[in-house]
Amino acid sequence: MPVSHDGMIMDDSDKKHPDTPAEDQPDAQAAPKEESGAAEAKAMSDETPWAGGAEAAEEAAAEDALAALQAENDKLKDQHLRALAEMENLRQRTAREVREARAYAIANFARDVLAVGDNLRRAIEAVPRAERAAADPALAALHEGVEMTERELQNMLEKHQVRRIDPKGERFDPHFHQAMFEVPNEEVASGTVVEVVQAGYVIGERVLRPAMVGVSKGGPKPAAATASEAEAPAEAAETAEGSVNANDNKPGAATDKGA
Repeated sequence: MPVSHDGMIMDDSDKKHPDTPAEDQPDAQAAPKEESGAAEAKAMSDETPWAGGAEAAEEAAAEDALAALQAENDKLKDQHLRALAEMENLRQRTAREVREARAYAIANFARDVLAVGDNLRRAIEAVPRAERAAADPALAALHEGVEMTERELQNMLEKHQVRRIDPKGERFDPHFHQAMFEVPNEEVASGTVVEVVQAGYVIGERVLRPAMVGVSKGGPKPAAATASEAEAPAEAAETAEGSVNANDNKPGAATDKGA
């Protein structure tokens, strides 16, 4: 057995080769490290299915969020289009109201002025034509001045789109005429305006005041009368009857003139 320099016996298990590196010598911790690595690999393999499920859940959540954003975008787009349509309708309606306001702003004033024109016309017609020629110069001048005033009033009304309706000899139109009475006349087509009690007026396309007229009755029907025109005499008769009943107690009513 080997003996050391101090006389002690050396065992082979206690011998270490001086030239052997430390890493080449057996390590007592190598086996535990290998077991720890295997356990970690097993743990990672056990976690793999869970990680895949998390990714799927994240993708599903992202798709749901995208669908919600798309639905919200469609809703906002629909609201935007509706708002644009409403604004366009409002713009057109406002423009129409402005045009009508400009055209019919003086309707109430013009309706009141018509009474002045009616009085001027009555003053002119109060003097028969035969007496006008034989009248003295002062009366003739007065009559001429009234006529000029009436013409000037009519010109002023026409300047503001107020036109006079004098439908004598025309077909009765319930939209523009008001039948006050009927006149039996077999020579004139039935439903024809044969007398104008009071002239009517229109402003633009609206009736400012319907013309009060007398309508013929008992004559032949017009050959080219349409269905609506054929019903005009009956409608005129009904209107005239209602007007007669309403004006029975009024002095100077149109029915008295028609009688």
